[in-house]
Amino acid sequence: MSWLVTGGAGYIGAHVVRALGGAGIPTVVIDDLSSGHASFVPSDVPFVQGTILDRGLIVDTIKKYDVTGVIHVAGFKYAGVSVQRPLHTYEQNVTATAVLLEAMQECAVDKIVFSSSAAVYGTPPGEIVTEDTPKNPQSPYGESKLIGEWLLRDQGVAVGLRHTSLRYFNVVGSGDPDIYDTSPHNLFPLVFEALVEGRTPRINGDDYPTPDGTNVRDYIHVADLAWSHVVAAQRLEAGESLESAYNLGSGDGVSVKEIMTAIADATGIAFEPDIAPRRSGDPARIVAEGDLAARDLDWRMRHSLTEMVNSAWTARRAAAERA
Repeated sequence: MSWLVTGGAGYIGAHVVRALGGAGIPTVVIDDLSSGHASFVPSDVPFVQGTILDRGLIVDTIKKYDVTGVIHVAGFKYAGVSVQRPLHTYEQNVTATAVLLEAMQECAVDKIVFSSSAAVYGTPPGEIVTEDTPKNPQSPYGESKLIGEWLLRDQGVAVGLRHTSLRYFNVVGSGDPDIYDTSPHNLFPLVFEALVEGRTPRINGDDYPTPDGTNVRDYIHVADLAWSHVVAAQRLEAGESLESAYNLGSGDGVSVKEIMTAIADATGIAFEPDIAPRRSGDPARIVAEGDLAARDLDWRMRHSLTEMVNSAWTARRAAAERA
């Protein structure tokens, strides 16, 4: 038996693949390499290049590698860009998930861990997000993730699909120097690239009602996130019950200014970030409570902010050396 990881050549998916391997769980990867990298997939893990919009490809992969469960990480993950490309976002995140679920049903694969997003909450009414916080996504990306959760729920009712969805905000760091965040939209790579190119990183607003005036958000280490995906898969494989969704959150968060200070320390590049105006609709503080995940998925923050930044910078420098 093996577990299929969709999007397993991406930043998060590749960490999930390594965590599965560390737990002794055979794995196969499907990825279209639209944002992933074949080099991120370990050489001993079967890699199928293709889109999960291709139902036949999924069915063939499930049968060939005796897949018994799926960790679904693949998707179009750029919330801001999704506003300009809503149809593409829905195709990649909703249609593709439906095709995946059809293929799983055809092959009698009844277990799935869905990599969802805290974007399903939109801008929540309070500072602490729990699983019961009202869902109010404010981008096609957030909407598509919520619809993905609904698809799993409805398949659970219809055919007994056993599932759970993991929601999280900002994933950072590296658990392996061969894997780094290559997103053109995420904070860490944006700041790293600015510094490498001699530009000054920017903070959007420093007059929020927070201790240092900058936004406070959840930042979690990618290896911690990956491990909870593995535990979820193990519990589903063992026939144990799980909640339909879990927040993977820190409970307190980190400010953007603290991030900037930690990056200056890690890189050895002294800088004072430029201050730009606030972005419209940006809340002062949003963090997620992770109590349920701590109870059921061995979730905890195993890495400090310093470790998150240092590991990300080490992986970024290693990539530059390999180039």
